[in-house]
Amino acid sequence: MTFISYAQNFEDVMLWRALKHVTQGFYIDVGAASPDEDSVTKAFYDSGWRGINVEPNPAFYSQLQESRPHDVNLREAVSARESVATMNYVVGTGLSTLDDAIAEKHQSEGRRIERQEVSVITLEMLWDKFLPDNRTVHFLKLDIEGLEEAALRGNNWVKNRPWIVVVEATLPQSPVECHAAWEPILLAASYRLAYSDGLNRFYVAQERSELLDAFKYPPNVFDDFTSIRIHRAEARASTAEARAGIAEAQLADILGSKTWQLTAPLRWAIRQFRMLQKMFGKV
Repeated sequence: MTFISYAQNFEDVMLWRALKHVTQGFYIDVGAASPDEDSVTKAFYDSGWRGINVEPNPAFYSQLQESRPHDVNLREAVSARESVATMNYVVGTGLSTLDDAIAEKHQSEGRRIERQEVSVITLEMLWDKFLPDNRTVHFLKLDIEGLEEAALRGNNWVKNRPWIVVVEATLPQSPVECHAAWEPILLAASYRLAYSDGLNRFYVAQERSELLDAFKYPPNVFDDFTSIRIHRAEARASTAEARAGIAEAQLADILGSKTWQLTAPLRWAIRQFRMLQKMFGKV
């Protein structure tokens, strides 16, 4: 069955390739944003997986509550220590950040910023509170607009070990790499870099090294996938084609009916009358 990708850079295709053998797996999505658009976890949720979505933006949080009733949805931010901080909500985007400098850059580019206090937790707290002992986390995704290093420092990597960690690795809205500040945390915790897609970096826990082979190549024809945008476009085209077929059949029925044949002289007379109107003006 063709895999439908919702993620903006086919991150879900790579994760599915590595983890499709897992039934009813578990994920943690920090900086989840929309439950559907550009979501790394949507395809997994639809396949029966469950997880934890952390998203401080109230609009996205409400969408998650509605669309992901079987997930744990948290309206909080994640950093190195528990606190209350001011979140910069970049209105209408998934770019909200605790980093004031990044928010000011977005504002200078014409985006509207709204500020509001939000509870901040750590990854370790999240594990302790919401994950029972020995619960396997198959992947952790971090996309938190400049706070990746702080979030990674807030986990106990000896105790809490997702099989795969996916971290956005460029500056917000930029191809400039920024992983140098936080990658040593994962390497020191015995994670190995498995793949980089230009936007994210994928790491595999040393004890799950058998998964590394899944990251040798980028998404390709052997993954049998399509994007949700193409899937929707094809569905619309199929619907339009079906409607056109129905209209064509209805027209054929009309043209073949006795009523259409009997009224042919009347239609001919009307056409002739209209031609005379054009030639000599209306009478």
